[in-house]
Amino acid sequence: MIVRPATAADAGAIAAIWNPVIRDAAVTFTTAEKTEAGLAADIAARGPLFQVAEAGGRVAGFATAFQFRGGPGYAHTYEHSIMLDPAAQGQGAGRALIAALEDALRDRGVHSLWAGISAENPDGVAFHARIGFAHIARLPEVGRKFDRWIDLVLMQKIL
Repeated sequence: MIVRPATAADAGAIAAIWNPVIRDAAVTFTTAEKTEAGLAADIAARGPLFQVAEAGGRVAGFATAFQFRGGPGYAHTYEHSIMLDPAAQGQGAGRALIAALEDALRDRGVHSLWAGISAENPDGVAFHARIGFAHIARLPEVGRKFDRWIDLVLMQKIL
């Protein structure tokens, strides 16, 4: 497996991983499916802050980061998203993606990295705890999907 910056050519494979989760799971509160054009634009805008894991010549997962909140006071605080193809889980791709993303963020002077994790994703919470994220808060009923309220778990890692 290799981890590398994403390119526009990866947009279709990223959408194929992300969209079933958007449609079928409460691990993301997003309801609008990703388009190849939109992902290609995000990849171009974020550069090394959009990484993919490749195994056997195909994209097996991705991680991306973006400023936590708008405004100059938050310029050194980022949030990330990570998603793996189910077949790639448990093989180190997630750790490798986060490590590459953290390196790219440090190069940009980022100090604090946040994960906002659906409380319906205990595997995501456990993964982040294993790689050094601290549990900061649980925000009750701040997300809504599938006609139900969902808690958000906030975790932070100082880079």
